[in-house]
Amino acid sequence: MSLYLYINIMIILFPLLFSFEKRIKYYSKIKYLLISILIVGSLFVFWDMFATYRGHWFFNPNYVLGIKILGLPVEEILFFITVPFSCIFAYEGIKYFLDESKLFKEMKWPPIIFGIGFLLFALLPIGGEYTSLALASVGLTLIFISFFMLELFSSKLFWIYTSFSLVVFLIFNYLLTSIPIVEYSPSAITNFRVITVPIEDFMFNFSMLTLYLAIYLWAKKRKLKI
Repeated sequence: MSLYLYINIMIILFPLLFSFEKRIKYYSKIKYLLISILIVGSLFVFWDMFATYRGHWFFNPNYVLGIKILGLPVEEILFFITVPFSCIFAYEGIKYFLDESKLFKEMKWPPIIFGIGFLLFALLPIGGEYTSLALASVGLTLIFISFFMLELFSSKLFWIYTSFSLVVFLIFNYLLTSIPIVEYSPSAITNFRVITVPIEDFMFNFSMLTLYLAIYLWAKKRKLKI
């Protein structure tokens, strides 16, 4: 097996083993997660394909199997499954042990204003193409959630979920970028990094995991089925 495949297994192993835990019953919610993965995962896989084609990043052949799907290593495709599986599991675990109280009053305009701000920054010559796309993704995510699921931003659970996901993301993305399994073109980013992780990846992560959760909760609320 490749090192990247081992990392995917590390990401999903604990949530997978405890999916049938009697209190959380994560297995019973998998159908809603699959809807989220199909919708949001497809969007981010397309972004990944575009970014790889444009040379924003590339994958070290020493750490992947060499099997490609849609031009991406199979391990990269799996990443868009293992990450939401584990993070949504964490959300459900947090939800079981904590109440769903509001942390903030629901206010539509602050996230919209911040969203517009990110979109404007995306138009400025800051960093490279990946920088612009990452900034735009945060802006669009903030605006989308403001109009379609505003209560998410006021939820204490959401910010705990986001903080937890950020820590896990930093650990695993550090592995990906320090070995390195994923390497970045200096012309595509600002080259401002947290340890070895480009700042753009934090924006990518926030947009992706926020949308995964939003669509999951939307599907769950409406009891949608595939």
